[in-house]
Amino acid sequence: MRILFLTSELPYPPYSGAPLRNYGLIEGVSGQGYDIWLLSFAAPYPVPIEQTPLQRHCAHIATIPRPQRSIPARLRDLLLTRRADIERRYYSAAYARKLHDWLTAHDFDLIQIENLEMTAYLPLIKKLQPDVPVVYDAHNAEYALQQRIYETERGSLMQLPGALYSYIQIGRIRDLESRVCQTVDHVIAVSEADAELLGQLCAHTPITVIPNGVSTALYETPAEPVDLEDTALVFTGKMDYRPNVDAALWFAEAVLPLIRQEIPDAHFYIVGQSPHTRLDVLRGQPGITLTGFVPTVIPYLQATSVFVVPLRMGSGTRLKVLEAMAAACPIVSTRVGAQGLHVTDGQELMLADSAQDFARAVIHLQQDRESAAALGQRAHQFVRANYDWSVLLPRLLVVYKELGVARTN
Repeated sequence: MRILFLTSELPYPPYSGAPLRNYGLIEGVSGQGYDIWLLSFAAPYPVPIEQTPLQRHCAHIATIPRPQRSIPARLRDLLLTRRADIERRYYSAAYARKLHDWLTAHDFDLIQIENLEMTAYLPLIKKLQPDVPVVYDAHNAEYALQQRIYETERGSLMQLPGALYSYIQIGRIRDLESRVCQTVDHVIAVSEADAELLGQLCAHTPITVIPNGVSTALYETPAEPVDLEDTALVFTGKMDYRPNVDAALWFAEAVLPLIRQEIPDAHFYIVGQSPHTRLDVLRGQPGITLTGFVPTVIPYLQATSVFVVPLRMGSGTRLKVLEAMAAACPIVSTRVGAQGLHVTDGQELMLADSAQDFARAVIHLQQDRESAAALGQRAHQFVRANYDWSVLLPRLLVVYKELGVARTN
């Protein structure tokens, strides 16, 4: 059985949400004996494919340079069309040509599209292989994400341009998601909340919830240590992603000063690639470090005293939270940050939405290390039981079976 995955970035190294999910799915599906073909845009920090585990999991891999879309082109679409910005974000003539070559030369049993950006190639798939089942893996309910971004940013004069952009995009993205969900054969959502939102757009297309997952064993093995303070507070993610940028700024400006009143040497580490220019204001501030790209976040997770998730916007389930749980980190999160996970406040992590409550929770865990360690251990047991890929993968195999794409031994 031959399955083609379309991804917006190479799933290795798995340093952020989409690559983590895509790598976990590809590794799991290939382990069931499926013949995996992968067409992807090259990673921003490329690793030679022959040096990655992808070579073991995929029969064929092709990468295309990531397209560069100009600001004038985006403005043209914004002002002169009803097209969603995300619809053209990863459109590339070179990618389309390669996909055309593969679809005309090879028969696929199933095609899996990862992320809404990659649905730009859905018309080509339907034209060349109209009968092949297509699965759309919706990493977010994107129209709802834009709605939350708009609601968060509209109250700030500094963020008003971004809020207006999101306001314009909400309806356009909803229309795009509706067309996609009605065209594909099966939709995968990463949370029950997202499944409900997407179900409003496509009443007749089956939707299966397959949450984000992790391979917990990776986080249990001691990594090469990094030298962090005993009071290190770590936040991870792709740092040019608007919800992560907002979270880092809010924590640094509203929460960290409250923590440092009680714990003066508390140090906030923002760990992730491509820090946005909006974060430049934090550089050089006492108690704050922006690491930029790191090959793996595991050493930072294993060295942190408290992992913080100060997200105020987003959808789906946060892989950063699952990673921190797998590493047995004590976690303080907003409710948005923990959305989609069936957690209990004080059991697997601590939940706080105001700056004052968030700071108090962090201070408590810093000052009561025994409670912090117990919280981390419960989180680890929770993610191993519910969000390890070994637990989640059977759900995807059921979807394949329903579409007539089941391995026969």
